[in-house]
Amino acid sequence: MDTTNLILAIFLVYWAAVAYLSKKGVLEKYNISAYGPILMIRTVRGLALLDKLAKPRRYWRVFANTGIVLMFIGMFAMLFIVILSDIALISSLTENAMPQPSKFNEARNVFLIPGVNEFIPLTWGIIALVVTLVVHEFAHAILARVEDIRVKSMGILFALVPIGGFAEPDEEQLFGEGKDEFGSPVINEKKATRNQRARILAAGVMSNFAVALIAFVLFFGPVLGAVAPMSDTMVVDVKEDSVADIAGIEKGMIITGIDDQEIRYANDVVAYLNKTETGSTVTLKAAKDREIREYELEVTGKQDTGDFGIYINDIVDGSPAERSNLEKGMFLLSINNVTTQTPEEFVNFMNTTTADQEVEIEVKTTEGESKIYTLTLGQHPDGTSEKGFLGVYYGTDGVKNIPVGLSIGEYPAHEYLDMLKGLPSMLTGVAGWVILLGLPIIGFAGEGFPGFSGTLAQFYEPVGWGEPLGVGVFWIANSLLWVGWLNFYVGLFNCLPAVPLDGGHVFRDYLQSFLKRFTGDEIKSTTLAGTIAGTFTIFIILSFVLMIFGPYIVHGF
Repeated sequence: MDTTNLILAIFLVYWAAVAYLSKKGVLEKYNISAYGPILMIRTVRGLALLDKLAKPRRYWRVFANTGIVLMFIGMFAMLFIVILSDIALISSLTENAMPQPSKFNEARNVFLIPGVNEFIPLTWGIIALVVTLVVHEFAHAILARVEDIRVKSMGILFALVPIGGFAEPDEEQLFGEGKDEFGSPVINEKKATRNQRARILAAGVMSNFAVALIAFVLFFGPVLGAVAPMSDTMVVDVKEDSVADIAGIEKGMIITGIDDQEIRYANDVVAYLNKTETGSTVTLKAAKDREIREYELEVTGKQDTGDFGIYINDIVDGSPAERSNLEKGMFLLSINNVTTQTPEEFVNFMNTTTADQEVEIEVKTTEGESKIYTLTLGQHPDGTSEKGFLGVYYGTDGVKNIPVGLSIGEYPAHEYLDMLKGLPSMLTGVAGWVILLGLPIIGFAGEGFPGFSGTLAQFYEPVGWGEPLGVGVFWIANSLLWVGWLNFYVGLFNCLPAVPLDGGHVFRDYLQSFLKRFTGDEIKSTTLAGTIAGTFTIFIILSFVLMIFGPYIVHGF
């Protein structure tokens, strides 16, 4: 049994035990509630701490009032995005251009849950989710105490492992809704005013935005400043029994120098070896896991400087390339009989394509065989480009053979790091916010940036203050990236004017106050506001359903 199946089996056993204990009333005796596999373990310990944290009331009210303003900004922004997505999907439906089903619109990837969402790495995702939930819930609790609303309990959310925290404000005091002795809902005297309630609800969103800001400032500032590219040149293949193979050079190593010359591009290697006579010995410096070693290699045979194809560094999840079983390590030779020996040739051809266009792609497989794949190009993930989308990562230069038994390629490590560092300066325009929202999934050009891990991390090393930490710098970077992104996304999502989200409650409250100016009747304005808020809720739910299932309805499941 592999690890995944073992974890799944343990989780199912745990879930069955939770269901059994809940049915027998055992959990209730210990003030524990079960919602599916998730346990809410309550305690009244720590409530005194909330009162202490709530003492600077003026500060917290300013904090929460700022949150109300940001919530309405986020509300309009998210509603605009939802409406824009609906228009785009309906237009594509009428024009028979509905995008193919993919991981970008798969139901499981709508939920920001590590282990469920394929784009969120498990370790960094769990860290980010715990921080997001704890910050959000405890901000509600602190503002509840600031406004003299009772907090009934605090606790942790548990699903085999702790996944977050929560605090329970007294909903009867917060919303004025309770139940009589028979369990029927009754309307009580509201203790919290509209503005108090709005501050309590907006505090969660504001805290998420504040944490996101802190995390992103640290990530894009000192942390990225402690990361530097080693080189853009990677070993993509090692010829068996060649001098490089015998010397111990491995596929995936980063070439940083030859003799006393520093190497950045693959052409630097070619240019140096062009000046080296056959039979001469060179010292190649190559790094694996940021450890640089020197290898003595004899230059053999005639120099081959020709490009022979685009090396596929990786495959975009859910892309046409993945669905057609293209693999990392293949060489892309041609498309529709048009050679693609350089990135320029590949880009020029792709610029002539359209979504849903069928193409024939010739590749050299990882076994060295030539093979042709027929596939249908997808719609570009940015949603604005009309050209077709294949979904492969490739270097900025073609793969080159060098006469020591190596094939080398490039990845724009320097340029990519510069783009990351420059992202904050792009936030003055809409494009910057779009990139930030989709950074881990779409990235700058559909490739996604999940953090410094795997092959990508090989190109970089810690410098400056981060050098003593070694790989720990990448752990810090990944944690900050996901804490910032998840807090930002959860904060925005909670701004949506849909009950029971925080934004839905605030929208309904302020709408009721606005309508009362015209109706002059508390009951009528409350009923009308509830109807409008309910309509928005249904509209938003149906919009998400359309986004998820629209491509499947058109193209089949």
